[in-house]
Amino acid sequence: MKPLTKIAAGAAVASLAAIAFAAAASPSAVATTASTPATVVAKVTGPDAPSNTWAQWDVKATDLGIMWDDGSGHVLTAFGDTFGNSWTGPGGGAPPNGNWRSNVLLRSSDTDLSDGMLLDHAVQGPAGIAKQIIPSKKINGDEITVIPTSGISVGGRQYLGFMSVRQWGPPGVWDTNHAGIAYSDDDGETWTVSDTRWDNPDGHDPFQMQAYAQKGGTIYVFGTQNGRNGPASVAKVPAQKLLDKDSYRYWDGSAWSKDEAAAKPVMDAPMSEMSVQWDDYSKRFLMMTLSGEDIVLRTAQNPEGPWTPAQTVASSTDYPALYGGYFHPWNKNGEIYFTMSQWNPYNVYLMHLRIDRDGTIVDPNLVSDPSFERATSLGDGTNGTWGGKPNSGIDNAPAAGFTGDHRAFVRYNQGWRDIWQDVAVQPHTTYRLTGFLRTSVNSDAGYFGARSLDGTVISEAHFVSVGAWTRFTVTFDSGDRDAVQLYGGVWTNSGDIWMQLDDVALVRVP
Repeated sequence: MKPLTKIAAGAAVASLAAIAFAAAASPSAVATTASTPATVVAKVTGPDAPSNTWAQWDVKATDLGIMWDDGSGHVLTAFGDTFGNSWTGPGGGAPPNGNWRSNVLLRSSDTDLSDGMLLDHAVQGPAGIAKQIIPSKKINGDEITVIPTSGISVGGRQYLGFMSVRQWGPPGVWDTNHAGIAYSDDDGETWTVSDTRWDNPDGHDPFQMQAYAQKGGTIYVFGTQNGRNGPASVAKVPAQKLLDKDSYRYWDGSAWSKDEAAAKPVMDAPMSEMSVQWDDYSKRFLMMTLSGEDIVLRTAQNPEGPWTPAQTVASSTDYPALYGGYFHPWNKNGEIYFTMSQWNPYNVYLMHLRIDRDGTIVDPNLVSDPSFERATSLGDGTNGTWGGKPNSGIDNAPAAGFTGDHRAFVRYNQGWRDIWQDVAVQPHTTYRLTGFLRTSVNSDAGYFGARSLDGTVISEAHFVSVGAWTRFTVTFDSGDRDAVQLYGGVWTNSGDIWMQLDDVALVRVP
């Protein structure tokens, strides 16, 4: 997959007809400056990922992360275009000998997602490398790749929805040949491509990217056109007949029709990369999707709607060139985990947010500019800015952050240097502070935590030399305070020492 604002190396120009249709039929994608309520939990793939997918299965760079329960106590996770050791980035271009696979499948048994999602198995080739599970020709203008879009398990059989991409075009535009379904009867180790497909001869078919959501014995199949500029439609099918196209019924605006051509949108454009699940906690369908340049959440009591207005989940201002937004199948009690991709550094992250019983996002991240993408320099720590003294700032060295393009740094050779931000809180409330940091090898006295505005430490984590990006967590009670100062820094009494900080979050503990 590609972001709205960048193009993969070697990407071809899409057909003029497809471009003209997208421009005429849909509004332009617009980046917003909305805040990001979701928080980064951990990296799922690539360098610095706890599962070490690079070393284990040569998954150095990949995207999407579409998850479903396999019915046997595992979560299967399908990734899109995947690259190995020779990948240098940014983005999803295939370098020479980059071990390009159009899709791979990894498995998780991790039931505690609060510290990330560990992957414990990959569908592998003879050398132990994660192998491509669905064939693709890799011929531009014919079939350049085959991308998974959804997965579900029914009666012990695994089903994987996919799109056959004919060619990539300008950002947000691509042409597909068809959407299809593959199935596996050995928990994803081997796959058969079925004859069930939705052809796309004119570029307008509304079910080229599909998302599955099951309620009872019915699977609701949500679909969008190829590219990121179309609306969303929905069909339903008995779970046991997912491969029988004659059993599909398409919402036509008033009833369920046998005729796919009668399908009417249930959600206005622009919609793409949908993930939908029935949520027992809120008694609603939850839909997460890329809409414009942000990932948003909508809810509805019925699959055909009416759907609520979009709630921003993750803003592209905080996470440039983000996409995806795929639910973890074991979400419960208002705790929502999902995967998010970023074009740079072309990998997948586990994210978290909370909703109430009405499906409204609650307890958002209170930190302004949590990923240091909104500013090019540090302020004074007030009015939503980060503060810092000389020898500190915002670093934008390519591909050096935990997420995105920027991260903060302090560097000094004598005394204390830190960065900080004042944040409003509720008195007598428990909060959890998290952030990702790393240091020079000679760091021996660093601290990350919360203090009163007068400098009195409330609670902090101590660290020394931190090699790879590592998540630190500090939990504290606000006491009688209505504001706290978050900080991270190092003592530098033994030579030139530096610290980098990224993706800071402060959330209320329910």
